[in-house]
Amino acid sequence: MALALFDLDKTLLAGDSDFLWGEFLSEIGVVDVDEYQKKNKEFFNDYAKGELDINKYLEFCLIPLANNSIKQLNKWHQQFMTEKIQSIFLEKAKKVVDFHKKNSDRVIVITATNSFVTRPIAQAYGIDELLATEPEMIDGKFTGKVLGDPCFQIGKVHKLKQWCKKNNENLDGSYFYSDSYNDLPLLELVDNPIVVHADNKLKKIAKEQNWLSLDWT
Repeated sequence: MALALFDLDKTLLAGDSDFLWGEFLSEIGVVDVDEYQKKNKEFFNDYAKGELDINKYLEFCLIPLANNSIKQLNKWHQQFMTEKIQSIFLEKAKKVVDFHKKNSDRVIVITATNSFVTRPIAQAYGIDELLATEPEMIDGKFTGKVLGDPCFQIGKVHKLKQWCKKNNENLDGSYFYSDSYNDLPLLELVDNPIVVHADNKLKKIAKEQNWLSLDWT
């Protein structure tokens, strides 16, 4: 049994759930449309270039979680799944997830996007284990802060190593599927790095390293 790790946005999904959550909140009037969408797009572009300041982004994107009740957030998320996520769900990706499960591999989504947004999406792929950026919660309400370190870039490696130690797991025979240059530290760590819908920076590295490259769209 090996670990089969999957990035979420633009890997399992044909889009970015974090960005789409911000768009969705703008569309339903939860946040200021013009200002929020402008900042959301700026952060999205920074991420694509590998220049995202993750701490500034989290200060921005976790505010709506802090400003609303869990009950209301869950209701919105159900609508979000229907309106934004179902259309970018990838059946080919689901088949790869199912292949690893049938092979008795331990399947995990590992993503920089916060766990509130991503857990229901991972579960829609039949994946119960999630390593993500964790929004802090006190007395049943989000605070707008991050619990621990963000699960981003080298942070994914740190979070995975902590998880492995806690769960008595190792990376022997491990797989990691990702689209993003931001995930290079973890791709270089696993035994089987596989790029999916790779961005231009990662595509070049994957070619140089002779890594397997896939398209699930």
